[in-house]
Amino acid sequence: MPKNREVSAAEKAQARSVSLRRIGALFRAHRWSLAVVVLLIVVTSILGMAAPFLLREVIDVALPHADLRLLAWLVAGMVAVAAVSAVLGVVQTWISTTVGQRVMHRLRVDVFAHLQRQSIGFFTRTRTGEVQSRITNDIGGMEQVVTSTATSIAANLTTTVASIVAMAALSWQLTLVSLVALPPAIWLTKRVAQMRREITARRQRELADLNVTIEEGLSISGIQLAKTMGTGPALVDRFTASSRRLIDLELRSELAGRWRMASMSIVFAAIPAAIYLSAGLPFTAGTMSIGTLVAFTALQSGLFRPLMGLLNVGVSLTASLALFARIFEYLDLPIEVQEPARPVRIPAPRGHLRFEEVTFSYAGSPSAAVAGVNLDVPAGSSLALVGETGSGKSTIAALIARLYDPTAGRVTVDGVDVRDLALADLASIVGVVSQETYLLHTTVRENLRYARPEATDAEIEAAARAAQIHDVIAGLPDGYDTMVGSRGHRFSGGEKQRIAIARTLLRDPRILVLDEATSALDNETERAVQRAFDELSRGRTTVTIAHRLSTVRAADQIVVIDHGRVMESGTHEALVDAGGRYATLAA
Repeated sequence: MPKNREVSAAEKAQARSVSLRRIGALFRAHRWSLAVVVLLIVVTSILGMAAPFLLREVIDVALPHADLRLLAWLVAGMVAVAAVSAVLGVVQTWISTTVGQRVMHRLRVDVFAHLQRQSIGFFTRTRTGEVQSRITNDIGGMEQVVTSTATSIAANLTTTVASIVAMAALSWQLTLVSLVALPPAIWLTKRVAQMRREITARRQRELADLNVTIEEGLSISGIQLAKTMGTGPALVDRFTASSRRLIDLELRSELAGRWRMASMSIVFAAIPAAIYLSAGLPFTAGTMSIGTLVAFTALQSGLFRPLMGLLNVGVSLTASLALFARIFEYLDLPIEVQEPARPVRIPAPRGHLRFEEVTFSYAGSPSAAVAGVNLDVPAGSSLALVGETGSGKSTIAALIARLYDPTAGRVTVDGVDVRDLALADLASIVGVVSQETYLLHTTVRENLRYARPEATDAEIEAAARAAQIHDVIAGLPDGYDTMVGSRGHRFSGGEKQRIAIARTLLRDPRILVLDEATSALDNETERAVQRAFDELSRGRTTVTIAHRLSTVRAADQIVVIDHGRVMESGTHEALVDAGGRYATLAA
């Protein structure tokens, strides 16, 4: 329970820290469109104020004097005012909605692009459902505020001011009576805004938990786990409880606003009675005509909608601060792996790889995952990294692809620090096939073309042949147009891994990093793929990580890693003869 209070307090502080100026900056590129909208709103509001005065003339002049000509003109004026206001309203809505949707689009793209630049570490620390919830639920929840806030403020403020001015022109005494409702309205609005903000923060957190449950419970892997562990009913109970909490939060949010609306409706309904009573009091009796009284009452009744609209905008904006805080929190995340300010290009990369006193520690870890590693892998040669699970081999592979940056030291390709290479250039030089394969939910052809969009069908087929997967794909009813299914579950583990190998080979990288790339293959298929790798590795730098030492015997250089440090290195024969750690592993 204390934990929940701490989270709530943190979210409140974060919401308070959101600058309205920063929110306003989202609309800066559309200021001229918004200026046109404001102008239309002002014109519409002024036109709307003409109707009560036309009504007063109808009641006080045209009808008593039976002036049909004047009556016709006044009625035509009323219709014209309504028609012009309606047309201007349509144009205003079109412009304001367009601006709002473009702001939403820009916000979604900015968040997605910023998250794409985050390091792997961010995604290992963050639940997938949480990320999805912020992009969909949080930004979606901001839609009404973003698309209508500016125009609502302008429209309601202009109408409210114009109504009060018109009311004062008719009777300043009755105007004072009408404005008695403002103080309680403002007080109630402030209370509701505070409640809505707290409820909104809790609702979005609950929606994120719901997304996580969906992601974990309805993915292929999640379904398989639930069925084999018999946890399906427990997941349903968890989802039901989360959904029930959402119902409660939505009800509380809606009722908070409804009670305010009900209270204000009663107050505003009582004001006309007070106006009629005031019109009969001695100090006002006989000072105004019936037409003036009717026109004033119409203005006062019309004041309720824009005034409440203006106050509602304040409630919505305050409540949405929790949403803006969550979005800005992601936009403010520091980029751990930065694009270089002035990228260095390697016109014809050879693939000479070096580690120079490289040390790396994961965030929050007391010890280094890699410590003082020195490696020299000449272009076109092969390096094998061996060691116990958790020794740091995969971390070294991640540093080559710059999934992380070293804490100290540097990794170079052809003498250039990988931090000085554009990320896209590095990705074209270094190809990685890991033990965890990920296939997109699309066709085999599109999964392969993901590596190189301009690749021809012939090049795709050649890569598949090299990875020993072409015959399997060709034997399917739809061939390369076969859907792989969610996360590639249409295929076996070995088939998925060979498709991933083909996808990497299609890019023709100068450096191949094979992180347990054949771990899911049976012995026969592994030998076939290994022959393909032997052929493709000629003239290419290859870094292989493997637990089965039979796959790395022929490597030019074998390095034994233990607790992030290089324990020994050499050829297979030399290391066996040395009788050290490698000899123990090979025994």
